[in-house]
Amino acid sequence: MGMTDPIADMLTRIRNATRARHESVGVPWSRTKEEIARLLVAEGFLQEVRKLKSKERVGDELLIQLKFDREKQPIISGLKRISRPGRRVYVGATEIPPIRGGLGLNILSTPKGILADREARKANVGGELICSVW
Repeated sequence: MGMTDPIADMLTRIRNATRARHESVGVPWSRTKEEIARLLVAEGFLQEVRKLKSKERVGDELLIQLKFDREKQPIISGLKRISRPGRRVYVGATEIPPIRGGLGLNILSTPKGILADREARKANVGGELICSVW
């Protein structure tokens, strides 16, 4: 039986790996997961993302390098899945909520691709609110 919410699985793996102070975490590859991870790298929450050929499983794998500060505290202090398979959440460009007074980040799936909340407001597009990161 397949996984019902692969994006939530990726977010949970990242959350667990940061709390356990791992340097990297591997997740099964999908185009959407890669776009979300690359957006988190661009926004400074993750260090690096690489697509690898999986040795033991069929399909590719994303290797996500996590980012920590000088005291070995994770840069990501929270990840929350907003829209999920049982309850999709859609917002317009003017309805995108701020996260932690602008210190956090909402990730949206828009007609122009996977965008951060600031980019979506700038492009004046709304979409499905995938997750929040702070």
